[in-house]
Amino acid sequence: MRRVINYGLWVMGLAAFLFLTCSSSLITYNYCYAQTLSSTELTSRAAQYDLKVVTYAGEVVGDVMVRGAFAWVNLNDGTNAIGIWVDKNLLKDIEYAASYKAKGDWLEVTGIFHRACPQHGGDLDIHAQTISKIRSGNKVVEEIDKNKRNAAFILLGTACLLLILRQLKRK
Repeated sequence: MRRVINYGLWVMGLAAFLFLTCSSSLITYNYCYAQTLSSTELTSRAAQYDLKVVTYAGEVVGDVMVRGAFAWVNLNDGTNAIGIWVDKNLLKDIEYAASYKAKGDWLEVTGIFHRACPQHGGDLDIHAQTISKIRSGNKVVEEIDKNKRNAAFILLGTACLLLILRQLKRK
């Protein structure tokens, strides 16, 4: 006895399965994998992200300002800086903040975005729930440019020589 397979029904079932799998993956993608948002996107679409959980990454700039059990940290993603309000216990891993003498640690923050935070005078900020260090900062060792140093000494010597000649001319 020969078995008859209905390929049309089999293909339609497979297509339906693939469609449902792909569409459910696309729908749940944003919930399963939080995408890191840029400061430009957060500020330009502030109304859209207001009071929603967002993920933002940037370099620690300036000082960490402790205020009781919490602290302010400014993170700069290369374009803008956004203030982060965080429990100070989450900041134990910060070693470097960006300045003339150091490159700051890079942190990834997940928290509630406020376009006009009522708790902080209407400022745009993120109230952090989790923080993780992406990469460590380091001290910046500045090397003196020998050509510039030599040029400065030559100019200083020339200025002193001109000053001495001027004094001699007056006498």
